[in-house]
Amino acid sequence: MKESTVPQKREETVPQTREEARTLVPPVDIFDVEDGLVVVVDLPGVQKDDVEVRVETDVLTIAGKGRHNTPGNLIYREFDLVNYFRQFQLSEHVDQEKIKAEMKYGVLTILLPKAEKAKPKKISVNVN
Repeated sequence: MKESTVPQKREETVPQTREEARTLVPPVDIFDVEDGLVVVVDLPGVQKDDVEVRVETDVLTIAGKGRHNTPGNLIYREFDLVNYFRQFQLSEHVDQEKIKAEMKYGVLTILLPKAEKAKPKKISVNVN
């Protein structure tokens, strides 16, 4: 059997009305640390400028667009990098104003700090 790698031209009789896009749910690890939660998200092929982290109505949204960053003109491609999308419902125990995100080597790390009211408090006992 012969494998043909040369793209065949075809006529489209119906105009293209939608962009065909695949979206993957990226794998995450969530760690409970002293100051809150740490979310580690694998986003291979996504650069820092192509990732979006936002919080809206107590929902943390992570979106990333994968791109090939190779020099030269593309001649042939067997795989394409895809877009990533994932959402998490946040509780009132997360201080949404202090959320921080860092991207390094295709791994996104998000710190979800605990709200002051959710942190345990130590009460001192006085002896009379």
